[in-house]
Amino acid sequence: MLGLKFGATSAQDKEAKERAYGKVREFTEQFKARNKTVSCRELLCCDISTPEGLEEARQKGLLMTVCHKLIQDAVEILEEML
Repeated sequence: MLGLKFGATSAQDKEAKERAYGKVREFTEQFKARNKTVSCRELLCCDISTPEGLEEARQKGLLMTVCHKLIQDAVEILEEML
């Protein structure tokens, strides 16, 4: 979303590219302010990139609880920024 709104329309548009990067940094900082990190492994306290970690997350209901809250946070931040 941020790239679509603030990104470059041509490869030569360096100013727009930097503006988009700045917006991504701003989003990341706001997300970290709410959640301490952007790392799924740290947010869920398990590694969902492995079959075992994904199964653990599913068994604990993390994908429906923790992830739901994180997605809500991300959407709220994006709504404020856009």
